[in-house]
Amino acid sequence: MKLSIIIPSYNNSQRLVALLKEIKKIKVPQVEKEIIIINDASPDVSYERIKKMKGIIYLFHKKNTGKGGALRTGFKKATGDILFIQDDDLEYSCDNIPILLEPILNNSSEVVYGSRRLNKKNKYSSQTYFLGGVFINTLFRIILRRNLTDSITGAKVMTRNVYNKIKPIKTDGFEIEAELTAKIVGAGFGIKEVAITYLPRSHKEGKNIRWHHAFKIIKTIWIYSRKKRKSE
Repeated sequence: MKLSIIIPSYNNSQRLVALLKEIKKIKVPQVEKEIIIINDASPDVSYERIKKMKGIIYLFHKKNTGKGGALRTGFKKATGDILFIQDDDLEYSCDNIPILLEPILNNSSEVVYGSRRLNKKNKYSSQTYFLGGVFINTLFRIILRRNLTDSITGAKVMTRNVYNKIKPIKTDGFEIEAELTAKIVGAGFGIKEVAITYLPRSHKEGKNIRWHHAFKIIKTIWIYSRKKRKSE
């Protein structure tokens, strides 16, 4: 079994170095790891040291495309049986990796989401960010009729079979989280949620997502929910 860990990255080389060290420590029995970094046109020259690190596949965008565009590049390069999305900023602990993989490895689910809300010990960068997530989850429940506690989590895992059924991925920015969820639901796959550890950083510490990204996320939910209804 081969696992492709896909990490889109922008202007975050210091945290990324620490993340890669932690990922390399993670051992999952009978699973081979493939680590793919997509540098999304970062002006940060410190990425040169990451480019030289052994045991990773390093890809570079000449033009910034956003998280969705970076993930598209990573998906195309990945050769694993399992595709694992990992943010580059250490908000999602590497200790979550075996927890997220377990349902797939024991064949109980082909899609696993790491839910920040299922772990009551987790905190959030702001109350606004927390309430925004609750609102998005409510939309998914109403529009797509799927009750999820964390539909836009950055910790998503799927089998290649699932990816082949939902590709091509089209969105460029953070709204890719909504596109993936809507397409997975639309394709008829169940989503297993597991509690994960979440260590949020503030905007001062480099958090990139902003309140205005919510508009694109809502638009994406609506677009793909219409496509789902038309196919029913």
